[in-house]
Order: sequence, then C-alpha cells, then structure tokens
Amino acid sequence: MADQSEDRILFFLKRHGLQTAAVLGERLGMTSVGARQHLHKLKQNDLVVSEDRRENRGRPKKYWRLTEKGHGRFPDRHADLTLELITSTREVFGAEGLERLIKHREQASLKLYRSRLANCRSLKEKASALVEVRSQEGYMAECHEEDGGSLLFIENHCPICAAAGVCQSLCRSELQIFQNVLGEDARVERLEHILAGARRCAYRILPNAEC
Repeated sequence: MADQSEDRILFFLKRHGLQTAAVLGERLGMTSVGARQHLHKLKQNDLVVSEDRRENRGRPKKYWRLTEKGHGRFPDRHADLTLELITSTREVFGAEGLERLIKHREQASLKLYRSRLANCRSLKEKASALVEVRSQEGYMAECHEEDGGSLLFIENHCPICAAAGVCQSLCRSELQIFQNVLGEDARVERLEHILAGARRCAYRILPNAEC
C-alpha cells in the first residue's frame, strides 16, 4: 500500500499529467532523490510508468505518468451498480427508455447547477462556480483563463467513466449541460476526452462576443 507521500505523488500526476521527479519533489516539498525513490516503489506496484523525452539539447529527461492501475486508484462512483442499472434499463425499456433516463439526469443536473450559478454575473464567475460543484462531484475540476478571454475548463478525473464507456450519450449530455448552464453568454467546445484516450476531459469556453 502506498504511503502518504506516494499518495500525494499519485494525486499530483492525476491532476497534472506527465512530470519529472525533480518537479514532483519541488512541488511536493521533497528532494528529487526522495521523489524518485517513491516513484520507483510506485512503479514496482504498477501504478506509474516512465518515458524518456528529449528536450532541446542534452540527455533525455525521464517523465512519469499514471498507469491504468494508477488511474484506478481514483475509482468510479459505484461503477458496478451503475453499469448493471444501465444494462438493465436498456434491456427492459430499450434504447428509447435509456435516452429518457439520461435526459432526466441532465435536467436534474441543470437544475442543481443553475441554482449554484444563480448569483454569478460574469462568465468567469460562472465557470468558477461550475468548477466548485463539479469538484464536489468528484471530477477534480479546474479552470484557467486563456489569452483572448476564453476559459480552459478541465476535469482531471471522470467518476462516471465506466458508465460513459458503455453509454456514450452520458458524455454528450455533459457537454450539453455545460452549454445550457452557461447560457447564451458562451459557447463550449470539447478539446480532450478521456474516452478517446486523453488523460483528462478539457473544454474551451468562448465568450459569446467571440463566437
């Protein structure tokens, strides 16, 4: 079992992706040697893997990332039960019944998110409030302002990934929810997608004036 320092490394890699031992040590308050020792222990447990990358001149640098097992340390919410319910709904009520269920979930999420964003005035305030509520739901969300006024909305974890893998309408629904809750002030584009093999899901939020 990983100790506290190793758990912090796993969390940092989950949130930020590829990192060197030196950067991990600096950001987590340990020496690069100490970070490297923890990484090798995690590698022995098949939780991380390294790859060499050449940057400009000099020797390649070793970068570390989570393995599939490492990502599994951040599990789906009740994944087995969710998959069973999706399968049963499709078998009993057909594709149309499953679509109605997804639509119902979408409306419930919209109601919650709109209530949480009700007092937000600017698009940036709305995005920050959305980060808060999505993080509470387990998505490890964050948002960064880009040049030109657009916002980069990131979800480093998908707690419903197992369900979305067998019912991709859930992901289509997520994108539609973001668009609806942010309203006519913005347009939302998906840039990265966990189900397509990306480390995270990422969306660009464009102010309406730039649409």
